[in-house]
Amino acid sequence: MSTVTISAQDINKLRQATGAGMMDCRKALTETNGDFEAAIDWLRKQGQKVAAKRSDREAKEGVVIAQTTADNKTGFVVCISCETDFVSKNSDFVAFAKSIADAAVANNVKSAEELNEVLIGGVKIADLINDKLASIGEKIGISKFERVEAPYVSSYIHGANRMGVLVGLDKEAPEVGKDLAMQIAAMNPVAVDADSVPADVVAREKDIILELMKQDPKMAGKPEEMVSKIAEGKLNAFFKEQTLLAQAFVKDGSKSVGDYLKSAGDVKVTVFKRVALG
Repeated sequence: MSTVTISAQDINKLRQATGAGMMDCRKALTETNGDFEAAIDWLRKQGQKVAAKRSDREAKEGVVIAQTTADNKTGFVVCISCETDFVSKNSDFVAFAKSIADAAVANNVKSAEELNEVLIGGVKIADLINDKLASIGEKIGISKFERVEAPYVSSYIHGANRMGVLVGLDKEAPEVGKDLAMQIAAMNPVAVDADSVPADVVAREKDIILELMKQDPKMAGKPEEMVSKIAEGKLNAFFKEQTLLAQAFVKDGSKSVGDYLKSAGDVKVTVFKRVALG
C-alpha cells in the first residue's frame, strides 16, 4: 500500500498531461507511489487493455484529413476512427486527428504502421492514441491511410471531414485538381480509365452481366456471337459510368471528364485516392 500523499494538484497535472479521467489519474498515481512518469505508463497500459476489450467494437465514425506538402508533390489522407459521431464532431478530437495528419506530412510517412511510430512532442502517435482512448472510452485508431506522389497533387475534404480525396496530375493545375477531387467525391469512380480498372473488378462485372443475361427470357436462343456483343456493350456502359475520364463531368453534363481535361490544357490524371468513413 502506498504511503505517498496524492494531492489534487498532482492529479490535475496528470490529467492535463494525459487527458485521462480524474479517478483514473488518482489510481495511476496511487499504484505508482506518486511517480509521474510511471503513472503515465500505467495509464497507457490501461489504454491498451481497453483497446483489447473493445477489439470487437466497430469504429465507423471518425475524422478524415486530406492534405499535401507545401510543394503539392505529395498528398496524404488519414482517417482517425472512433465509435460515435459525438466524438468525431468534438473540436478536440478533430484537432487531434489534424495533428496526426500534420505529422504524416512533416515526416513523409509511407504507411499507417510508420505513422504510428512517429513522435509528437516526444511521444509515439500509437501511445497518444492509447491515451486518447483511455480518456474518451472509445475504440480509436488510424483506420485508413493513403499517400500519393505526382508532379502536382490536389487534396479535398468533403462533408465535415467525412471524406478525403487526393488527385495526382501530370502538371500544376489547382482549379482542375479541385474540380476532379469534387467529381471523385461525388461519383466514386473505380479507376482513372477502362485500362486501369483492376482485373478482378472487370471479371466480377462480366460474371454479373452474363448471369443477368441468362436470366433474361429475351436472350433465350440468341446466337452466341450476339450475346457476346451485348455483354461487351453492357461492360462498356459500366466503364462509362464507373471510370473517371468517361464519366459525365458533374459541373457540365454535356461533356465527359476526359473532354474537360483536354479543354483545360490536356491535363492528365496519374492517380487518385478516395477515403470515406465506414
